[in-house]
Amino acid sequence: MAGLAASGSNPDVDLLYDINGLAKDAPHWLDRVVEFVGEYGLLFAMVLLVLWCWWTVRRRPGTAEDAAAAVAALVWVPLAAAVAVLVNVPIRGFVERPRPFLDHQGLEVLVSGKTDYSFVSDHATITMAMGVALFVAHRKFGLVGIGLGLLEGFCRVYMGVHYPTDVVGGFALGTAVALLLSPVAALLLTPVLKAVERSPRVGWVVRSRSARRSQGDAVIPGNRVDPASEERDLAA
Repeated sequence: MAGLAASGSNPDVDLLYDINGLAKDAPHWLDRVVEFVGEYGLLFAMVLLVLWCWWTVRRRPGTAEDAAAAVAALVWVPLAAAVAVLVNVPIRGFVERPRPFLDHQGLEVLVSGKTDYSFVSDHATITMAMGVALFVAHRKFGLVGIGLGLLEGFCRVYMGVHYPTDVVGGFALGTAVALLLSPVAALLLTPVLKAVERSPRVGWVVRSRSARRSQGDAVIPGNRVDPASEERDLAA
């Protein structure tokens, strides 16, 4: 299994040289930008995208049940990435595919010190798992997340640390985990988020005060105000 792409005539290797060859012709500053973006930047951007989506969803008008289900889907996003990486651990140990620069000469390697196995790409797995899980939670944000995942895969090959099939394998693994386990995650997480929404201290995590008001939780002039209810609204 270690020689998954050992031949120079292999299309996987040819595409590796084509994409990585762009690094040789690019300015030095561009290579440094791609190195940072591919190693850290896109993962950080994905986290910010999830937080942005959460901030938008919790302010959306709707019932408490709808809000809990929506936020539960967002909680699944980072969990999907974590589960996918855990699934990847035995896959890497079984395939034992060396990094491409160990078997092929002339690659422009932008990140040094990579000594673990190459298949499947953790970065591609994480970003695609998050992108697909985010798509399940919110279509527009999810499309952006999937786009970031695709860009991450390109960067990993450009940097010379992964074969294209390492990236494709990561995309497949991340997508499978995010989609197949999404119903189970919703079943387990939604009741938890419903309980959080009812909390006077941390209910704002699930539904903002403005969303509560738009749903009819606001005080109507002339009506008797329940002090306990008012206290909960203030805490939210």
